[in-house]
Amino acid sequence: MAPAAVPAAAKTDYIVGQYKELALGPKGYQKEIEEEGSADQPKAKFTSYLPTWDPSQKYPPLEPFEHYEHGKDADPAFPDLLRPGVTQTDLTPTIGTEISGVQLSSLTKEGKDQLALFAAKRRVVVFRDQDFADLPVGEALDYGNFGRPHIHPTSGSPEGYPEVHVVHRGAGDNTISDFFASRTSSVAWHSDVSYEQQPPGTTFLYILDKPESGGDTLFASGVEAYNRLSPAFRERLHGLQALHSGHDQAEASRSRGGIVRREPTTSVHPIVRTHPATGEKALYVNPQFTRSIVGYKREESDALLKFLYDHIAYGADFQARVKWAEKSVVVWDNRVTMHSAIIDWTTGARRHLARVTPQAEKPSEN
Repeated sequence: MAPAAVPAAAKTDYIVGQYKELALGPKGYQKEIEEEGSADQPKAKFTSYLPTWDPSQKYPPLEPFEHYEHGKDADPAFPDLLRPGVTQTDLTPTIGTEISGVQLSSLTKEGKDQLALFAAKRRVVVFRDQDFADLPVGEALDYGNFGRPHIHPTSGSPEGYPEVHVVHRGAGDNTISDFFASRTSSVAWHSDVSYEQQPPGTTFLYILDKPESGGDTLFASGVEAYNRLSPAFRERLHGLQALHSGHDQAEASRSRGGIVRREPTTSVHPIVRTHPATGEKALYVNPQFTRSIVGYKREESDALLKFLYDHIAYGADFQARVKWAEKSVVVWDNRVTMHSAIIDWTTGARRHLARVTPQAEKPSEN
């Protein structure tokens, strides 16, 4: 089926969607408690990673670049990643593997290429007992050179490193009760910043501080979600394109006194995309950022997107739940995986992570 024509208006129309914002931004940030602690809460373990929001950081629209896919260079036997003595345990048959006996910071170039391919094939990979958080921030950022580093439009970042996305819920923060006063669930499935023309590929997220229980991350396989559909339904999706928008995220940041480093953008991507290293097809829509199907009337678009969102959300048999532990690093491929944080603890404990998010190619169905 030929791709649908993309009307010019599709790239600029702002359609309000299902975006959920749970971060408080600078308005809710308690600098003294985070840096020094309080009678009830310890200070942050990694103060160099505490979020800052610098309103002077203003960037022009992103320019296209040629992405080099490291997974294409990888030996599919993974000899430099899965060396003798390394153990791997699959979290589920279709998504997720935990690997022990590998120190990511010590991988060779060949090992890193194999990591990119392994993450693409297993969707999400969990590494324990890593020294990632102990590295200087700049070294951790340089490690993630699997593409152009993405500077998030709105998130907090460590001072001097806008390319590092900080996930942070501060000590003593119990405002999740305000969120649940009007919403039933904190789950917000998405692929990171899918509104960019060239969204992320191989992505790194590492823990800095965590509650004793709770704050897990859910992952879903876009490949298995696609494969579960009937051949006739998959064929109907081929050629369809959807509009992804960053407007809701930017407006949510402004409403909380946050920053907008780049003005929000929209992009049109295929609903089914193909991974350049594996050749696998995956669903590429998400309720956080996908807004409409190009060429469909609003009711038609809403109906089809709702089915796809529900299909992903109900697909517990192609999902994995990662429980965070100290020194954990999770690597996943944003092109074939969706995820959601879970905000389910009420102890006021700090949850603090850092993400390195290299951009990849422009999504393509072929």
